[in-house]
Amino acid sequence: MKILVDSSVWIDYFKQGERSAKLDQFIEQNLICINDLILTELVPSLRLKRQEPVIELLQKVANIPLSVSWHRIIDYQVTFLQKGLNQIGIPDLIIFDQAVQCDLALYTLDKHFFLMNEHIPIKLV
Repeated sequence: MKILVDSSVWIDYFKQGERSAKLDQFIEQNLICINDLILTELVPSLRLKRQEPVIELLQKVANIPLSVSWHRIIDYQVTFLQKGLNQIGIPDLIIFDQAVQCDLALYTLDKHFFLMNEHIPIKLV
């Protein structure tokens, strides 16, 4: 099973944080993937810091194409709002939907995904 690595994990990893320690193992096992949304969250800051080698490495990670179903995003949003989760952004909903639709595990440090998982289960690392 592929593991979609969220930007929160990459940011911690680049800072050599301890919360992303599993990422090296997943990289070695060739389990990780990314999408263009996550790259879009990461690359601008990396460019400003002149981290071109890091950008090149990220662009070599298996990229899962996004296919956004706005109807599903709306349904998720309604469900989460009914459950009192009103601070979930559209990018997180798109990433959540991709994990569900592509049967990916999601490696994240973002609390929103753990809250969403309480109402619509996904595989979290």
